[in-house]
Amino acid sequence: MTTSSPWSCILWDVDGTIVDASVGILSRLDRCLTHFGYAAPTRAELVHWIGPPMYDSFQKNVGMTPEQSTEAVAYYRALGKADGYTANVELYPGVGELIADVAAAGIAQATASSKPEVQVVALMEHFGLSEHMQAMAGATPDEMTLATKADIVAEALRRLKAAGADTSRPVLIGDRHHDVDGAAANGVPVIFVRWGFSWPHESEGAQAAVDTMAELRRLLLTAEV
Repeated sequence: MTTSSPWSCILWDVDGTIVDASVGILSRLDRCLTHFGYAAPTRAELVHWIGPPMYDSFQKNVGMTPEQSTEAVAYYRALGKADGYTANVELYPGVGELIADVAAAGIAQATASSKPEVQVVALMEHFGLSEHMQAMAGATPDEMTLATKADIVAEALRRLKAAGADTSRPVLIGDRHHDVDGAAANGVPVIFVRWGFSWPHESEGAQAAVDTMAELRRLLLTAEV
């Protein structure tokens, strides 16, 4: 029995899709916002923070100016570097095995994350997933040069193509509305996962939405006799 896929390559969002980094994110946001004189978010309010670029979130969620947001991002990232990029981060159950099985089926994979690329690479290496990725795309450290999901998806596809991967039938796995919008800007369909931090309506526009890893596996891999 062999395994195939309806997709020629798979792009993965990271936060809320592959990893749960909410404990560390909440701790850093608490320290960062308190430092700048703002109220720290509750865990329930993390839905407003996890996923989109922090540069945008500081402006949208607490009303910072672009200049203040740039300073806050730098402070937040310094906290993350001091804490360690892999501290307080866990893989969602079953995702590591699924990524390994996709690779074993010969399907090219890449990350396409709004998280800074240095952190994405550290996480993929820490969890032993980098060997299954033909490209690891993330945001630039300032979250401005390369920050929008549309640009990051485009960059992930560019790197996959440069690596010799077939990018004719891509799909993005993500958990926020900006994943859907950014993928759509590149003509890429989305499989929306509901185990991350999102509102129910955010899956609108996705080709499919799943609640479990088993459901996602069925959409990514097909057994052939």
